[in-house]
Amino acid sequence: VAMLENVRFHKEETSKDAAERDIMAKELATYGDIFVNDAFGTAHRDQASTASIAKFMPVESVGGFLMEKEVKYIQPMVTNPEKPMTAIIGGAKVSSKIAVLESLMKNASTLIVGGGMAYTFLKAQGHSIGKSLVEDDFLDTAKDLLAKAEKAGVKILLPVDHVGGAEFADKDPVAVDAVDLPDNLMGMDVGPKTVELYKDAILSSKSIVWNGPVGVFEFENFAKGTEAVARLVAEATAKGAMTVVGGGDSVAAVNKFNLADKMSHVSTGGGASLEFLEGKTLPGIAILATK
Repeated sequence: VAMLENVRFHKEETSKDAAERDIMAKELATYGDIFVNDAFGTAHRDQASTASIAKFMPVESVGGFLMEKEVKYIQPMVTNPEKPMTAIIGGAKVSSKIAVLESLMKNASTLIVGGGMAYTFLKAQGHSIGKSLVEDDFLDTAKDLLAKAEKAGVKILLPVDHVGGAEFADKDPVAVDAVDLPDNLMGMDVGPKTVELYKDAILSSKSIVWNGPVGVFEFENFAKGTEAVARLVAEATAKGAMTVVGGGDSVAAVNKFNLADKMSHVSTGGGASLEFLEGKTLPGIAILATK
């Protein structure tokens, strides 16, 4: 057994030049007879040791048990999920989730949009969002996504009440029992009425994919919404739903609330799981299927 040091110490590993990556990959290929890629977390990166190497192996390259498990659970969410399906998409920015929203819209019955990105959608609908995070450059994009969802018959659930704060800090939570936020507050978490909306959608679903928290769960004063979502997804899992949690923050959330073992699958890949859910071809997987 030979254990190599971190291959990213070598510039060829992550080079944008395919020829440079191939030089390193060809050398690595001489170290063994079979290449087993079990690094799902880097499967979305076209790198020498995770993708290029397969071209130079003498026999077909394969995925390991972790890679097999990731594909087994995530791929059906994109291609052929058991319906009804609910996708829970949160996080800070719409700009980073456009592709995944469009991809999941093809199969989902309901899209739950939470976290900071929800306020761009709410502003696009004409609501007051106070000091909340917003991407003004993506207001038209949000309007377009809302229109696409309506045309496709996909229900989008946005927050109908909030837990706000005067500043981005773990203190002084203010309950806002309305869609509109006052000028002096920013949305930091979803309120109880919103959680009830989520509950109906989540518990009636056969397939659930969750990427991104619905509030600033790192702050105890604003963690209740994300914890409620985690518990609802766990409950749905116990009732027989297929549930997949992907993305670093979502995974951190289910771990924080000690619910990771209550989900069907918690992905080990942040960027990889997101790109897989977007319907993209992942180089570290594609090379295994075609070699």
